[in-house]
Amino acid sequence: MIRKGDISDIDAILNITKSCAKQMIKNDIYQWNEHYPDRGSFIKDAENQELYVYVINSKVVACISLCLHIDEVYLPVKWKTKNDNNLYVHRLAVHADFQQKGIGKILMDFAEKYGREKKFISVRLDTFSVNKRNLKFYESRGYERLEEIYFPKQSEFPFYCYELII
Repeated sequence: MIRKGDISDIDAILNITKSCAKQMIKNDIYQWNEHYPDRGSFIKDAENQELYVYVINSKVVACISLCLHIDEVYLPVKWKTKNDNNLYVHRLAVHADFQQKGIGKILMDFAEKYGREKKFISVRLDTFSVNKRNLKFYESRGYERLEEIYFPKQSEFPFYCYELII
């Protein structure tokens, strides 16, 4: 079940992101660290009503943020659509114990359906260039790879921006 996330979910969400980071590090993917994702980002998402959680048997096992405003780092990117009325996917995470069960797909299906229902023109996101599984996942869903952006506190490697016109 997917529901809106709130402040009371944040400790569970940080546990999820830590488990994801450990899993990625096992696969030599140094995408998340002590700087990101952080408590403040999730608090802001919850306060803005942009945080969603996936719950199994009353336990929060995954999260996704569906944000309405463009981050400053995205402004120079040459997107396929105008920077107006776009949905931004951030901080998608599935606890390591629940990965490879289709939950990420369910959350992205939810994000795209939400985008269509709310009449957004596209869904935008970025993902780490070294995370080949994520690249394949988004490309298989029809997302088009655009430009690179950098988050120096996270990695020297780029993150790829993606957009799906809906």
